[in-house]
Amino acid sequence: MSLKEKVVQGALCQCQFGTTPDKLKVLTQKKYFVNDLNGSSKLAATHKDIGTTFEKNTFGPCKKQNNKPCNAIVTEWSGYYEKEKYSPPDGYILLQDSKATCPIGGKDCISIIKTGQMGEPSQNNIKNADEDLQSHVNPVIDMRNYQTNDAYKFGF
Repeated sequence: MSLKEKVVQGALCQCQFGTTPDKLKVLTQKKYFVNDLNGSSKLAATHKDIGTTFEKNTFGPCKKQNNKPCNAIVTEWSGYYEKEKYSPPDGYILLQDSKATCPIGGKDCISIIKTGQMGEPSQNNIKNADEDLQSHVNPVIDMRNYQTNDAYKFGF
């Protein structure tokens, strides 16, 4: 798996025969979250997320159908991580380089552009931040004051 990101709800996907990306919806489970501090929005996507599993279920005009509107349907996923399984739905976690198959576009025609993950700093991240490094990365914030006082104002 070497440093590949896991895919979560909201991942941006694109078909090689379409013109518009669409966001992945996880419909197979409501229990497992990835990189989601509150466990509320970043459901883990698995190879069991098939069918009409996108927000709009279209990638725009389809080149395979003479530019008729795409009706995005996933029949299978490839490139998932077989060492991490979520039950239910007995699905293996999708990774950033996983690909989906559509009955029109064919094998592996849908790829993942963005995994849907976003970094969320926690109180421990702020507490353990290197003050010298942070002063170079973000010179606007004084981490000594931020760690002791301001972090609590912002919910960290």
